[in-house]
Amino acid sequence: MSFTVAILGRPNVGKSTLFNRLVGKRLALVDDTPGVTRDRREGQGRLGDLRFKVIDTAGLEETEGEGLEARMREQTERALSEADVAIMLVDGRAGVTPLDEHFARLIRKSPTPVVLAVNKCEGQAGQEGLAQSYGMGLGEPVGISAEHGEGLLDLYELLLPFSGPLAEEDEVNFSGDEAEELPEQEQETGPLKLAIVGRPNVGKSTLLNRLIGEERVLTGPEPGVTRDSIAVEWEHKGRAIQLVDTAGLRRRSKITEKLEKLSASDTLLAVRYAHVVALVLDAELLLEKQDLTIARMVVDQGRALVLVVNKWDMIKDRKQALRTLADRLERSLPQVRGLSIVTLSAMTGAGAKTLMPAVLEAYDIWNRRLPTSALNRWLDDILAHHPPPAVSGRRIKLRYITQIKARPPTIALFVNKPEDLPDSYSRYLVNALREDFDLPGTPIRVHLRKGKNPYADG
Repeated sequence: MSFTVAILGRPNVGKSTLFNRLVGKRLALVDDTPGVTRDRREGQGRLGDLRFKVIDTAGLEETEGEGLEARMREQTERALSEADVAIMLVDGRAGVTPLDEHFARLIRKSPTPVVLAVNKCEGQAGQEGLAQSYGMGLGEPVGISAEHGEGLLDLYELLLPFSGPLAEEDEVNFSGDEAEELPEQEQETGPLKLAIVGRPNVGKSTLLNRLIGEERVLTGPEPGVTRDSIAVEWEHKGRAIQLVDTAGLRRRSKITEKLEKLSASDTLLAVRYAHVVALVLDAELLLEKQDLTIARMVVDQGRALVLVVNKWDMIKDRKQALRTLADRLERSLPQVRGLSIVTLSAMTGAGAKTLMPAVLEAYDIWNRRLPTSALNRWLDDILAHHPPPAVSGRRIKLRYITQIKARPPTIALFVNKPEDLPDSYSRYLVNALREDFDLPGTPIRVHLRKGKNPYADG
């Protein structure tokens, strides 16, 4: 039986490092800067033959009011209430601080059982902190090194009572190292992965909270509230969806801090592993240069794209705004002509119900496969009405066409002189494919290959 483990502690004690160790992947950002983690992040943990949900939380701060730190603490307290057991993490090198003792007193009042782990105990570095932690009143501590994978057997012993019956066939592994990727077929049968991206402060986190109907991720007027990509498992009308909230992407020239560079890399990784990407725009600014840069990046990665125009309730002349957006798309993003546009207000919820139908349609188009026979009949018609131009007096011959993969639709075109086929004619073929086979808004890739029909006899 699975159970839930929340990792708690003050900032910079190694909570995200332990989280990554338990899930076997580098899902959470790790940096020396205190307070990197702001939202609670969930993953599937594994320790020996134990299987559990693990929650990484923001560092506990002694704060009141309605500021960002207070909202972070509220998210941490919610994770504690949801958990079957909490790991209180202390920095062994720094020793037990007054802040550790303060939060230990608060945690002791919680009905959630707590185990005490002292991190950074590799070698003799954390022995003094380990000795000090006995006085925290949270039971006997275990010394671990999340970075080096030491002490996990002791942690296993503390977590074991909270599990149900174990599966005998499970292989015991106390390294915490797991494969980074699932097999391709398993990935394809898993949940639909929807990444929500955009510039800072356009309402990405508010939109995620609106979709799932709860304050799952931090929101606020402060720019850059979200620092790392937060995946949330959700179900939409019986269909499994993995929503990924990401950090806002600014122009590269404006990214100077190391932590912001890590956040940007994390967002790019979220796009790479997404199926559909919802690019959120500010209705009052629409498609600015940075929005176009993000959109092109999504298309280059071969992901299905949906444009989400947020704060639509602030717009008075909506027809003119849509015309302006359509003109900019036609001029600046012709490679995904017919892109789906959803207008909504994440704050009020107006129009939010139209997003998921657009996402599911984009996903279906992205997965579409075209019959080879239909493609070659189409190619014959194209050549009859608009053949490629001659090069040095000799006609370029397009011999055969077939789809070699979906996600996104990828076409192989066999040509006698692929290096001489003009880019303009390739673009013409893509546009004709999109229109004739009803593939609006999805990236289409055409690979030119030299040779005859590889499936012809002889």
